[in-house]
Amino acid sequence: MKKSRYNTARKLLIFWTLFIGIGAIAGGVGMLCDPTGKAMKMDAMLPFFQKLPFADILFNDLLFSGFALICVNGITNITAAYLLIKKKKSGIITGGIFGVTLMLWICIQFYMFPPNFMSTIYFIFGFLQAVTGYAAYVFYKQENFVFDADKYKNIGTDPSKLVVYFSRMGYTKTLAYKEANRLGADIFEITTDEKTDGTAGFWNCGRIMVSGGNIKINDDCDTEKYEEVIICSPIWVFTVAAPIKAFCENKKSRIKSHSIILCHFMNARFTKAADKIDRLLGNKRKSFKSVPCKEGKFSITYKESL
Repeated sequence: MKKSRYNTARKLLIFWTLFIGIGAIAGGVGMLCDPTGKAMKMDAMLPFFQKLPFADILFNDLLFSGFALICVNGITNITAAYLLIKKKKSGIITGGIFGVTLMLWICIQFYMFPPNFMSTIYFIFGFLQAVTGYAAYVFYKQENFVFDADKYKNIGTDPSKLVVYFSRMGYTKTLAYKEANRLGADIFEITTDEKTDGTAGFWNCGRIMVSGGNIKINDDCDTEKYEEVIICSPIWVFTVAAPIKAFCENKKSRIKSHSIILCHFMNARFTKAADKIDRLLGNKRKSFKSVPCKEGKFSITYKESL
């Protein structure tokens, strides 16, 4: 069974929310028990609070600060931890947001106090919590992305067209099936023995691209019998994915007419990537679409027809 990156990020986010939440409640309770701050040796900090608005009303002692700490960083994070333990999506969102809240809280301390280790380290903790929350959200969306091939009933009804694709996460596969269903085209998936799935696959794909983008693929597709081939490629390191590059190199001068669909997560055209496919095939494309996909949601940012 494939290891869940979401569960790993979720557990790490639970740690951050509990660590920050319990610490905030403990610190807040200490302030409420001794508003003078003498017991925790915080009384010397009170003069610095005079920089804040309404200081003469709210910050003559640590009473208000204790309540604020419990409410802003304590109860909030404990609630997020509970939601994460219950595997609620809202726990991911709130857990990340409360990391940002902690950073904002520490920014107030940066304004009040001289540079100090505690403020700096807790700002870093807040940043790490926010990043972990974002990662957990992305992994959640990726692992809950559903592809259903049974929805595409029109595939294969027009034997003159073929859609070719490679897909690591399933997003480009979805675009390929949608296009094949729209055209009635046959569909062919490029595969490779290289590891491309999961976090290790992501880094391996990056390694392949940095080292020249050379990769071995299956190559049992007879493209010459089709009048048009639609090539669907994800973008790797700002250019054509290595398996698509290999396919185009193998099929140079063996494709009569081609169109291109590129899938990526940026609001960019990637026209140079489409031009590269043209060069590899030795022919000019018939049409080109550039489609961003963020957490499984598609939108066309560029569409070109020649």
